[in-house]
Amino acid sequence: MALRTIRDVDVQGKRVLMRVDFNVPIEDGKVLDDWRLRATVPTIRYLTERGAKLILMSHLGRPKGKRDEKYSLRPVAQRLSELLGQTVKFADDCIGEVAEKAAAELQPGEVLLLENLRFHEGEEKNDETFAQQLAKLGEIYVNDAFGAAHRAHASVHAITKFLPAYAGLLMEKEVTHLGKLLEAPDKPFVAVLGGAKVSDKIGVIKNLLTKVDALLIGGAMAFTFLKAQGYETGKSLVEEDKLDLAKSLLDEAKEKGVELVLPVDFVVAESDAEDAVTKVVPANAIPADKAGYDIGPETARIYAERIKSAKTVFWNGPMGRFERAPFKAGTKAIAEALAECPGTTVVGGGETAAAAFEFGIADKVTHVSTGGGAALELLEGRELPGVAVLKA
Repeated sequence: MALRTIRDVDVQGKRVLMRVDFNVPIEDGKVLDDWRLRATVPTIRYLTERGAKLILMSHLGRPKGKRDEKYSLRPVAQRLSELLGQTVKFADDCIGEVAEKAAAELQPGEVLLLENLRFHEGEEKNDETFAQQLAKLGEIYVNDAFGAAHRAHASVHAITKFLPAYAGLLMEKEVTHLGKLLEAPDKPFVAVLGGAKVSDKIGVIKNLLTKVDALLIGGAMAFTFLKAQGYETGKSLVEEDKLDLAKSLLDEAKEKGVELVLPVDFVVAESDAEDAVTKVVPANAIPADKAGYDIGPETARIYAERIKSAKTVFWNGPMGRFERAPFKAGTKAIAEALAECPGTTVVGGGETAAAAFEFGIADKVTHVSTGGGAALELLEGRELPGVAVLKA
């Protein structure tokens, strides 16, 4: 999908209003994880080096349309200043006199960060009056917030009615890499899907069944598929109301000649505690008093082989409770196999991105998406409101 990008416009001396996704964890006034900030730095540098007066806007958390200091973006301005090696100015509001004055005083090459968009209820309501107030601050609008592109919010959607709109470099990169998975993936194409619920991934599974050669299922959602086939799953998490759906997806995969691969063994325990006593059991022998919290070593080996021999791999969702030591191995094995795959490797956002960083493979894959929900909706074949308005 071709987008209008910042390469198509002269930004010298212009006020550029850019939507970014700086929705990052903050504790005691410090940014705990600055990956999303770092992902936007190339676009920021591209614009400032070409003389733009850059005004950044983002949401943080869910303050529900009211000012709440714990959701202030001030600590983000501090961290971004360190990353850029220049002072990032901060405006105490995103609209009105304070923001307008700060924007008007900017010089070419300077950067200003506005306070949290969600301190105003107009943001999530896609309110045109609020969008117009934001638009007053800039002459050109840029969206580099792929992580928010699936939301029709004022700073993502309505604002494009009032300013010429372009995609940032990160937005372009995300749409290019994820779009290629759907449009022209090199074969064999293997998708690895994990996480807790089948219901969260229905759209993605259905759409990918028309594109992939194999679908490797892990995480707790594997138990819903296994139970649908008559397996006993002990105390493992099962979506009882989705058993028929799981059955129909298994049938659909067969019909389309896609291998839907399920785990052959699991790491089970009585709880998912850090000090849990674990045991590896075959998929057809999960004890009644235990639950599976990770794929087993044999499954990890099978999945790793499939990944390494693929030409295209998409991974979304951990294989187990990888944030707890006894249940890390499955997700780690998938991450390491992805790093060894010579083909195109794309990691979906959220927890999967966190795993890619934890296991040190983020720079060894083709692309790690900054958008969790946005990446999945794009792969469901849906049009994202924030992307649709940037089409060339």
